[in-house]
Parts: sequence; C-alpha cells; structure tokens
Amino acid sequence: MARAGAKRSTRKLKIARSLGVNLWGQAKSPFNKRKYKPGQHGPTSRGVSSSDYAKQMRAKQTLKGYYGNIGEKKFHAYYTEADNMKGDTPDNLIGLLERRLDAVVYRAKLAPTVFSSRQLISHGHIYVNGKRVKIASYRVNPGDVITVSEKAKQMPLVVLALESAERNFADYVNVDSANFTATFARVPMFDEVPYPVQMFPDLVVEFYSR
Repeated sequence: MARAGAKRSTRKLKIARSLGVNLWGQAKSPFNKRKYKPGQHGPTSRGVSSSDYAKQMRAKQTLKGYYGNIGEKKFHAYYTEADNMKGDTPDNLIGLLERRLDAVVYRAKLAPTVFSSRQLISHGHIYVNGKRVKIASYRVNPGDVITVSEKAKQMPLVVLALESAERNFADYVNVDSANFTATFARVPMFDEVPYPVQMFPDLVVEFYSR
C-alpha cells in the first residue's frame, strides 16, 4: 500500500507541476506559495502563450488532469457524447465526468484523492446498489447508492478522508458518513461543481470543435 500511495503522490505532483497550479486545492500543495512552474529561472523560464490554441489546450489538460489524467481517447469520447446530447455542451461534458464512479467516490469523501478512489474501485472495495463495481469509469445514475466494503471501512485512508475538513461535500451527492454510504442525487451543472481552481469547459469544447 505504501508503494502504491507513493506512486499516486508522484503522479499527482507530476500533473500539478506540469500545470503549475494547486489542482485539487490541497493545503500542503507546493503551489500554494509558488505560482509558477518549477525550473532553473523560475517564472521567466517559460513563456506563456496567449494564443487561443494554447488557452484551449491548457483548459483541456487541466480538466483531464483534475479527473485523474483521463486518457486522450476516452476524454475525446466524452466530448463527442456531450456534443451529441441536447443542451449546453460544456455542461453536458462536466455532467458526464461527474458521473464517473471514481469522481462520485471522491466527491463523497470516501477517498482523499481521485487516484485513491480509482484504487479502491479496482481493488473491489466499492459497490453500486449492492453490486461490486471494479471499473473506475462506470457511469453512475441519479438515485444510485454507493457503499464501501467492510474492509474499507477500517482503512485509515477512507476514515480520514471522510473526517477531513479540507473538502466540502458536493450538493448533488448525499452522504451518510456514519454508514459509509453515498447517494448520487442528480447530475450537476458546471457551476455547481466545487472545483478548487477555475475550469473552462467552454474552451475544451472549442479545442475539440476546431
């Protein structure tokens, strides 16, 4: 478990360093003080492009990174589906991402990070409506009930995540902390999602619709 935790921390730090932001709003992030990417010459080491393409690319990488660095093929598929749905494409895209099981487990504070959420799922500790689900991208529907295994209820990782004051619960996920249970109440709109950094799903849509 220690080795897996180290890998998750390294992966998270690599993503945050590449973007130069405290992507998950963590209190101990090195980017709380340093507002630029690491490098020999600090903030002047790399020029910041103001081109539309650069802004769109950064918006895409930030959103992908936040959800655990989803693969490009999968992320593009989410955009395509969102674009084919009725309504606002940016809102549709966010709704699809928030319906991922790893995102819901993270929102419910049953795991401290989206990476540890993914690990709990792959190890068989997460149930949806009483059925074990081991696929992190599994799509949760409104009304679905998420529970954790009896073994996971004893894990410090899960217990401390629920008790942490670092993140608030999302309004669209109803959590019963005493029973380690969460119900996905509804698909959120973009402005309801508690992102710790500013996201630009409209620029992501522009990137793919070029």
